[in-house]
Amino acid sequence: MSTRRLSAHELIDLVLDAGSWRSWDTPPDRHGISTEYAAELAAAEEKSGVDESVISGEGLMHGRRVAVVASEFRFLAGSIGRDAADRLVQGIERATRERLPLLAAAASGGTRMQEGTPAFVQMVRISAAVAQHKEAGLPYLVYLRHPTTGGVMASWGSLGHVTVAEPGALTGFLGPRVYEALYDRPFPEGVQTSENLYAHGIIDAVVPPEEIASILDRALTILEAPRHGIAAVPEVEDVPIPDVETWEAVTRSRDPERPGVRRLLRYAASDVVPLNGTGQGEADPGLLIALARFGEAPCVFLGQDRRGQTVAHPMGPGALREARRGMRLAAELGLPLVTVIDTQGAALSVDAEEGGLAGEIARCLADLVTLRAPTLCLMLGEGNGGGALAFLPADRVVAAQHAWLSPLPPEGASAIVHRDLDHAPDMARAQQVRALDLHARGVVDRIVSERPDAAVEPEEFCRRVGAVLEHELAALLDAGPGSVEARSARYL
Repeated sequence: MSTRRLSAHELIDLVLDAGSWRSWDTPPDRHGISTEYAAELAAAEEKSGVDESVISGEGLMHGRRVAVVASEFRFLAGSIGRDAADRLVQGIERATRERLPLLAAAASGGTRMQEGTPAFVQMVRISAAVAQHKEAGLPYLVYLRHPTTGGVMASWGSLGHVTVAEPGALTGFLGPRVYEALYDRPFPEGVQTSENLYAHGIIDAVVPPEEIASILDRALTILEAPRHGIAAVPEVEDVPIPDVETWEAVTRSRDPERPGVRRLLRYAASDVVPLNGTGQGEADPGLLIALARFGEAPCVFLGQDRRGQTVAHPMGPGALREARRGMRLAAELGLPLVTVIDTQGAALSVDAEEGGLAGEIARCLADLVTLRAPTLCLMLGEGNGGGALAFLPADRVVAAQHAWLSPLPPEGASAIVHRDLDHAPDMARAQQVRALDLHARGVVDRIVSERPDAAVEPEEFCRRVGAVLEHELAALLDAGPGSVEARSARYL
């Protein structure tokens, strides 16, 4: 790190509104410790200006009341002993009782070696407190600072709904000094950095301290948006949909100029906070995951990204694991989930097979149909195979006029049935792939018109879709999650 490390209080002063900080801390109880350890603690207090490695309290961020737990690295390298753990747990539990969003700023070498295993096992209590905070439907947002390693990274540092990190920060489980001492060689450079964690889908963004307040406020604007009492959203007028021939709809959906999820969000969403990856070491460019609002209606947004899917890198099982992270977020936070189908199909490869593609499709289907959150599916364009179907089960299904869904590309179906590609148009018609056909069968609830084609009116089309999503989301927020039976019934 080339820049000076901010103290915990300096970071709090940077993020919270001026003069709003109020500490929740009481002096730690230092009974039963050795004279030598007591001297170390006294020296750490003098050096850092705080009485423990963690401080807790509350303040205002852009006028919004928030709770904060933050590490002070200058106090024994931010290590967690019993007193620090007590303070963390008490702060988290108070945030839960008072129903406050919790901001955590970690910077630590991990467990306090002076206390050994009794300190080490505090990871369990801390993780339990965070889990209960999240179970209460309250946001938990994490900022990883330089450095964050060991038991802190493996507990409260890795449980955020949204997790961002300081540029260039050392972030990882095993401290590099420990690795070198144990194995007599340095740990490879560039692995335990915030930038590498982002590249591998473990954190959502790399953000300098001066931008933290802005990104956290944007996230909380969505996460804390009202779930009920949203102003009535006018019904979007349905217009007659012309009976476009099936193969024409298929070919129009494949137009490279057709708008995808990125343009949909750009033109139609009122707020967007992009997220990244599974949080478990995978990120697939074929999926866009974000927190978003359409009008006043908040949601977790999972969109198959036609620009991120290429012949060389089709949508793989990692994209489905990333989608399942979004499903968990929606359930934990009580937000509606929006899924968007727009894919040429999931990867057909050795890596996809060994990565468990079929199982991930099955788990997505099971998670979606049982999700304890309102769900809305948008069929935006192409819908090939199980990778598309995995995003379909929902309380409401909206489709663009030229969207379609098929077990295989029509060319693949032609190859199976006719042993050629020439019958693809016939197979598409016979298999009833169009949005119009699916609407007639009750699989799709409503169709958004293209006038005459989304590729020639991208902004107007996206705004039209956005208005429909806003209306549908507002209704779903009032109705709440549907039942498994209702979600399944549309396929009878």
